[in-house]
Amino acid sequence: MSGPERAELTRRTAEMLPDADLTIHTAPPVESFEVGASRVDAPSSLAHLVSDDARDRLAHSHGQAFRDVVRALSGKLPHIPDLVVRPSSEAEVVQVLDWCSDANVAVVPFGGGSSVVGGVEPRVGDGYAGVVSLDLTSMDRVLAVDRTSGAALVQAGVLGPHLEEQLRPQGYTLRFFPQSFEFSSLGGWLATRAGGHFATRLTHIDDLTESLRVITPSGAVETRRLPGSGAGPSPDRLFLGSEGTLGVITEAWVRIQERPRWRAGASVGFADYDAGVQAVRALSQSGLHPANCRLLDPVEALINAGSPTAVLVLGFESADHPLHAWMERALELCLDHGGIPSGPPRYTDSADDRSARTGPSDTWRSAFLRMPYQRDALAAQGMIVETFETACTWDRFAALRAAVDDAARDAMRQVGATGVVTCRFTHVYPDGPAPYFGVYAAGEWGKTVEQWDEIKQAVSEALIANGGTITHHHAVGRDHRPWYDRQRPDLFAAALQAGKAVLDPAGILNPGALVDPLRRA
Repeated sequence: MSGPERAELTRRTAEMLPDADLTIHTAPPVESFEVGASRVDAPSSLAHLVSDDARDRLAHSHGQAFRDVVRALSGKLPHIPDLVVRPSSEAEVVQVLDWCSDANVAVVPFGGGSSVVGGVEPRVGDGYAGVVSLDLTSMDRVLAVDRTSGAALVQAGVLGPHLEEQLRPQGYTLRFFPQSFEFSSLGGWLATRAGGHFATRLTHIDDLTESLRVITPSGAVETRRLPGSGAGPSPDRLFLGSEGTLGVITEAWVRIQERPRWRAGASVGFADYDAGVQAVRALSQSGLHPANCRLLDPVEALINAGSPTAVLVLGFESADHPLHAWMERALELCLDHGGIPSGPPRYTDSADDRSARTGPSDTWRSAFLRMPYQRDALAAQGMIVETFETACTWDRFAALRAAVDDAARDAMRQVGATGVVTCRFTHVYPDGPAPYFGVYAAGEWGKTVEQWDEIKQAVSEALIANGGTITHHHAVGRDHRPWYDRQRPDLFAAALQAGKAVLDPAGILNPGALVDPLRRA
C-alpha cells in the first residue's frame, strides 16, 4: 500500500490515536535474512520436485498473522523449512511421505500460506532431521463437474480465484469467499474448516463438502460421495479441520451452485447497539437466510464504513428468484428494533449488475477486502492491528463481549499501548453469533509482537472463561493450542492422538498443530 491510500490511512489513524508514532519502517532486503543450508537431501527420484532456494524457503516459513508480518519486517524468521517440495500428483505425494517417514523429516502441508495461527510455520521442535514444506499448488485443476448432482471434483491445491475461473464458464460457483480468497487454497479451507464471506446457512467449507480423498503415510483414504449419511461417525469429519496432522487432502468433491442472478442490498443504522444485536438475532431466527448480515459496532462502523452509529450490512442473493419479499421482511424486523435504513434497498437482476453493492454496504465491502493490506501497512508504522474471532450462544454474547473488551483494554494498559477494541458479526446462526473483534493500538516499534502476544493471551483467556470458542474459522495451528487443549474433552484428545498414531505412525505430519508430536521409538 502506498500513495494517497496510505496517506489517508495514516491520517485517519493519527486522528483516532493522536499519540501514535506512525514512522514507516521498511523491511530489510531478503539477502539479510539468515537462511542456513538445508539439513536434509531429498532422494534423486524426488529431485525434480525440490527447491532449496533461500527466497522460496523464506516464503514458506510463515503465515499471514500480524506477528508474521512484523517478524518479516524485523528480519526475524526463526523457523525456515529445509526444503520446499511441489508434487504434481498423488503418486508424488506418496513418494514424499514415504521418504519423510523413513528419514524422520517433518512435513508441513502448504497451500496459499494464509494461516494466521502458526499453522504453516515449521515450528516443529528438535526431534526431526529436517522439515519439508509440502506445497500443493501444482495440483490445481477442476477434474470433473457433475451437473446432475451439482458437484465438482477439484484438486486441493487450487487457489480461490483459479477455482472460480474454471467453474465460471460452466455457469457455476463454489460460492465460498473467505477474506483470504485470493491467497488460499481449497485444501487449506478443508484442512482448517474455514468460514466464507456469507453470513448464514452455507457458512463453513464443511457445508460444501461431499467427499474427500486423503493421502496418509499409512495409505489413501477416500470417502463415499453422499448427500448425507447416518452410517456411524463421519470419516469426512475426521479430516475436515485436521490441519494436515492426519494426512494430505489431495482432492474433494464439493457442492457447487449456479451463479447468482438476483441480489438485494441495504444498510441499516442503529443508535442503540444492543437493539442492533436483537435485530440480528431476529433475522438469524427468521428463516430468511440473508447472504450478508454483518453488524458493525459504532467504532468498527466509524473506522471502516464512515458511520457514527452501529451499522447492519444486509444482503440477499439467488440464482432462482427475485428477492424483494425477503428484503422487505428483513427491513421490517430491523424497524421493529429501532433500525433506520440509510436509503431504499437496492436490487439487481443480472449476474453482472453491481448496483446492489453501492452505498454504505459497498464502502464496508471495499474496506473488508482492503483490511489485510491496511493491517500490513499499519504494522510497518508501529501499530498493533489484529483480530480474533469466536462464537457463542445468544444468551452469552453480552457478557462475553464485555469480558473481551475489558481483557483487551487491561492488557493494552499493561503493555503500554493506547488503542481501541471493535466488534462485528461475521456469521450468525439461530442459536448464536460469531463475533469478530479487532484491536487497533499504538505500539512501540521493536516490541509490537510481544505486546500483541500479551493482549492475545488475555483475550483468549476471556473467550474460554465466558463460553466462547477459541476459534470460529481461523483454525488452531500452534498459536491456539493452549486454549484448544482446554476447550476439547480430554478423552477426545486421546482418541485424536490414537488416530494420528494409526494414520501417521512416524509422527511427521505438521507436528505441534492440534496435537503434540508423537514420540518415535
